[in-house]
Amino acid sequence: MFGVVFPNRSFPMDISTFAQIDTTHWVLDMNTFVGEAYDSIREVCIFLLNNFTLPPDKALAVYIQSPGSPFLFCGAVTLTRPSAVLSLPWPEPGGQLQLTADATPISAKIGVSVEDLATLPSLDVAAEQKIERLALKVGENLFNFMQSFCGVDGSKLVVPMDILDRWFKKFQERAKRDPEYLKGFAL
Repeated sequence: MFGVVFPNRSFPMDISTFAQIDTTHWVLDMNTFVGEAYDSIREVCIFLLNNFTLPPDKALAVYIQSPGSPFLFCGAVTLTRPSAVLSLPWPEPGGQLQLTADATPISAKIGVSVEDLATLPSLDVAAEQKIERLALKVGENLFNFMQSFCGVDGSKLVVPMDILDRWFKKFQERAKRDPEYLKGFAL
């Protein structure tokens, strides 16, 4: 049905590596793969195997779960997108240390499920996260620039009227002089 590879960390693994929960859900216990260092795994490549056909309105959705936290959607593959390299933005572990019935700690997991394509968020989660980080870094750069020209009037912050123009000109000039400058914002 599907396989996964953790770039620079594993050989291809097929569905047999995952525990099957039911006919449409599988879970990989990260303790069996990397132990407690699950958060060092930053990417997964998931792919449909050649002999498997997924209905056109379905997708294989990938989720991650840190110990004690809810599952977080990372992306999906479909017939029109049969493979994807997905970022794994592990959430902070939730709550107190949790134990199973046999007193072993609950581990991080990667879940895969067959779902209706229409119910899933955007399949390009990594691109959306990069855009969000870029916007936050540009906003932070603007804030820091404005802060250096601020004055205080009672409980209000006062900035010169042309501050946005000055910041934008400086931003553009720096980007023209140093092509690596903008790449620093996209990290």
